Amino acid sequence: MRRRPRDTSDSRSARGRRRGLPRDRPLRISSRPVPDRGDSIATERETRSRLLSAGERLFADRGFKDVTVREICRAARANVAAVNYHFRDKLGLYRAVLQSAIDRMRETTDAAREAGTGHPAEDRLRIYISIFIRRLLADRRGTVHRLVTREMMDPTPALDMIIEQGVLPRMQYLSEVIADLLGCAVSDPRVGRSVASVWTQSAAYVANPIAERLGGPIAPTPDDVDAIAQHITEFSLAGIRAIRRPRA
Repeated sequence: MRRRPRDTSDSRSARGRRRGLPRDRPLRISSRPVPDRGDSIATERETRSRLLSAGERLFADRGFKDVTVREICRAARANVAAVNYHFRDKLGLYRAVLQSAIDRMRETTDAAREAGTGHPAEDRLRIYISIFIRRLLADRRGTVHRLVTREMMDPTPALDMIIEQGVLPRMQYLSEVIADLLGCAVSDPRVGRSVASVWTQSAAYVANPIAERLGGPIAPTPDDVDAIAQHITEFSLAGIRAIRRPRA
């Protein structure tokens, strides 16, 4: 007579209990919420944006060399390691800040070029100055101007990107317009001098402690801006006409 195999599962379970092995237990699913990756990405973007904003303000106020990573992170309410995480180092953050300023410079130049297409040279100069002055004075802190000026006075490895991407396209466009007004080649020395004259007149109206003490408008109204743009235009055109005439 064949014996039926004995079911040993219960005895094995009992032996396991005697040996102190854990019993089979149901899987418990944690009720703790899993972080949303989308929220994490949004937080990282917000931190990066705050670092850029704080860096722009501090670099414009004091320059690249006199600002520390710790100061930037404190102003941005960010962990001190955040600059390295998002930009690799302080120079990386500085380049990103300058790139934002350069983009705004190019937007102004492109807007003036597009608006002036098909117009006579005098009108193109008038349009350029009007657009440039409006955008320059709309920035009450003069952030872009001060960033570029500080970089030119105390250069860093980022100087070339400002010149190649921001300054040269603007100078080339102004040179073309003024060469047309003078009826000469762009390489004529009078063109470069005239470009410098137009540009530096605008800089005089950027908010600064000296201008404030001399009675300049701290917060120019739209009428002030229009009057400034018209003055620079008429003054520049008069000077260009004067040097265009042959000397006796």
